[in-house]
Amino acid sequence: MRFVKILLCLVALGLLGVAVWLWTPSPKPFDTKAALAAAAQYDARIIRDRFGVPHIYGARDADVAFGLAYAHAEDDWATIEDVVFFSRGELARRKGRAAAIPDYLVGALRIQRDVGERYVRDLAPQTRAVMEGFAAGANLWCAEEKGRCSPGAAPVTPEDVIAGFVARTPFFYGLDEALEAIFEGDPATVAAAEAARLALMKTGPEMERGSNAMAVAPARSADGHTRLMVNSHQPYVGPVAWYEARVKSEEGWDMIGGLFPGAPVILLGAGPNLGWAHTVNRPDLVDVYRLTVDDPKKPSRYQLDGAWRDFEVDKVKFRVRLFGPFSLPVARRALYSVHGPVFVTDRGVFAVSYAGAGDVRMAEQWFRMNKAQNFDEWRAAMEMGAIPSLNAVYADRDGNIGYFYNAAIPIRSEEYDPSKTMPGDISETLWRGQHPFSAVPQIVNPVSGYVVNANHTPFDASGEGDNPDPAAFPAHYGIDRKVTNRGLRIQELYGGDPSITEEEFLAYKMDHFYADESRARALIEVLLEKESEAPELAKAMAVLRAWDGSAARESRAAPLAILTARRALGPLLNGEDADTPDPIEALKETAADLKAGFGRIDPQWSEVVRLMRGDLSAPLDGGPDVLRAVYPSGDPAEGVMTSVAGDTYIVYADWPPLQAIADGAGGYPKIRTIHQFGAATLDATSAHYADQAPLFAAEAWKTPPMTLDALLAEATADYRPGRR
Repeated sequence: MRFVKILLCLVALGLLGVAVWLWTPSPKPFDTKAALAAAAQYDARIIRDRFGVPHIYGARDADVAFGLAYAHAEDDWATIEDVVFFSRGELARRKGRAAAIPDYLVGALRIQRDVGERYVRDLAPQTRAVMEGFAAGANLWCAEEKGRCSPGAAPVTPEDVIAGFVARTPFFYGLDEALEAIFEGDPATVAAAEAARLALMKTGPEMERGSNAMAVAPARSADGHTRLMVNSHQPYVGPVAWYEARVKSEEGWDMIGGLFPGAPVILLGAGPNLGWAHTVNRPDLVDVYRLTVDDPKKPSRYQLDGAWRDFEVDKVKFRVRLFGPFSLPVARRALYSVHGPVFVTDRGVFAVSYAGAGDVRMAEQWFRMNKAQNFDEWRAAMEMGAIPSLNAVYADRDGNIGYFYNAAIPIRSEEYDPSKTMPGDISETLWRGQHPFSAVPQIVNPVSGYVVNANHTPFDASGEGDNPDPAAFPAHYGIDRKVTNRGLRIQELYGGDPSITEEEFLAYKMDHFYADESRARALIEVLLEKESEAPELAKAMAVLRAWDGSAARESRAAPLAILTARRALGPLLNGEDADTPDPIEALKETAADLKAGFGRIDPQWSEVVRLMRGDLSAPLDGGPDVLRAVYPSGDPAEGVMTSVAGDTYIVYADWPPLQAIADGAGGYPKIRTIHQFGAATLDATSAHYADQAPLFAAEAWKTPPMTLDALLAEATADYRPGRR
């Protein structure tokens, strides 16, 4: 009996030890008094217009950043909080296993270390002041009311704000896909990486990280105006969903546009003098190297030029939530070679070089773009090269327009193919810096008077004779040669009209047709040619024959045609990730799905794809890879599919001729904007949760007030955070 008691005591002690080991440590207490004192150093005025969009005024840029953080926290703190935890490598403590890979990557990519070492050294005092103001605004939000913010979220630091940029930016040009490829053959790791992307970006396989951007100069417009369309395609919700704000300081910061949760500056939009749009480009900015190591399972050294070198070794530590107050402490070795971070797999040991590694200046470049007053200043900001990818389309009040294939292209040896795994044991394959901004494809003030991009090749961004020469850019630059339907249509419309009116400029953006040369139209033509091979599909073939190539809401042929194309060509209609590559089988399965979900094979497109928000359900024109981009999610066999990405926040800017401005037309361009939902991105009880959705579905616009008098005439709130 005594032995049993001793054994039970030992078991109890063991369980207690396990419980103590798994008990999640309490975060450091948040000093609310210090946060309130820090907030007192700033003074911002937030005025919300009739759609609830915040317009932030302040004497200093830092005051405006303070107010921007507070306003955004009011509307979307939960997402901002996730971004903060992610940037620290602490998301798995909240989200569990799905966030373990992101936490490991934040550590393995040395994001926190780089930001800590370079924040003061690499960022200008003006930039740091803006980051500090933004952090103070977020902390005020948390300090004012207990329980507003999760334990450990505050205090938000300026370094957290910078880390949010550093951590997210490489995923836009495909670092995640390169890392997945390293672990090819390990389904569990690849699945975990895909889960990480979903946790980090909220971008599923049915969503394209893409956009449209168009600008016309006075020579191309019918009335001599300069026009810009900012039309980014993002998920409707999550860490990379757009939020609208207007910022105006007495130090010259004056912009309206979109930003991601946790961003302290406008990322795209327009001001009195200029504006720009971004679209995603996919230059080859990642090289993978196979290393020769001393031990394939637990390496400590690697070879370079015939000599052995020791790996640098870090210990990445994080916790993974289990249940209740318990979480699993995880510690993983992270190795580094001269190439970059190193990953040990069953197929070998690989190192990765990627653009932007160690650079913490992304936010500073965007801030300088925000503050630019003319083309020369804006271009000087772009020449920093801190934003490693993203096309930019630019326009200004002076009539300048431009397209820039922005990319931090590494200086590589031309003797090796960077699209393949490189030998890691010779220094010839190492990167030797970055090509200057002047080396990338770009078009400034073309004779044709227009520039466009829809995630297609930069060699078709303007009129004939104005495009860059592909021969001038070596293959190892890895520049996109991709063709999209949107790229085809954007050239047909904007490039095919020598005198574009305002009405045409706006209407072309909302185009919902597939070009004759598109993959979708080609697939349907192939199917119709096979009609005799599948007589049982005569009704389906008749529906396809009636399709005019549109994604119009009233079309009864669009659901069968577009969803068949998605199944046969992949969700982005690019020939990748197809569920059923055989077109006949794809048609059969799609017809069966529509019959099951809607009782017929030819429901209207508006019955199949809807904009859903709270109690609102609205029909949409548009589909995958059309200029009116709509990416639906769901199974048509189960009924309505919900639009989850594509057109989201859009800005239209129109500058009249300078003489018209001088004659009293006002200092601001005509601005029109629209958001797919509304300013209150999370609060379903707010009047602004879905108030823009009906306009968005109807392809209509709102006109934000750009002067203080006009804003006050429609204001729904007017307050000074921390001073009420």
